Amino acid sequence: MTEDSKYYVVKQKALPEVLLKVAQVNKIIETKRVSVAEATESVGISRSSYYKYKDDIFPFRDNVKGKTITFVLSMDDEPGILSVVLKKIAEFKANLLTIHQTIPVNGVASLTLSVDILPSTGDSAKMIEEIEQLSGVRYLKILSRE
Repeated sequence: MTEDSKYYVVKQKALPEVLLKVAQVNKIIETKRVSVAEATESVGISRSSYYKYKDDIFPFRDNVKGKTITFVLSMDDEPGILSVVLKKIAEFKANLLTIHQTIPVNGVASLTLSVDILPSTGDSAKMIEEIEQLSGVRYLKILSRE
């Protein structure tokens, strides 16, 4: 796992202003149903800054139970890797909602999973981190949290 893919809990005062404004834009878009252009203009950042960081910051409250996390990962085409990923989800007592795996190309397959975070689920950020560290997993990106 690369250094830039770890997850951290950071106090608001330690974050650069642009990241806080990106979080504000996400909230505005979600609650007021306005365009990205309108939301970014209202907080004073460029759309390019927003798009650069939009998937990398979200309030800690978004990690609460009752959410669905959808993520995509690339993994080596080796027997048993999918089973190991699914076992890790089961270890954290999350509920697998959907799964889609592509046909491997050049020895690499893509996997998209939607996981329901239940009251009994362990730390979802730790689950994602542990999946990223599994042998054969090349890349993981969170697509959405609902």
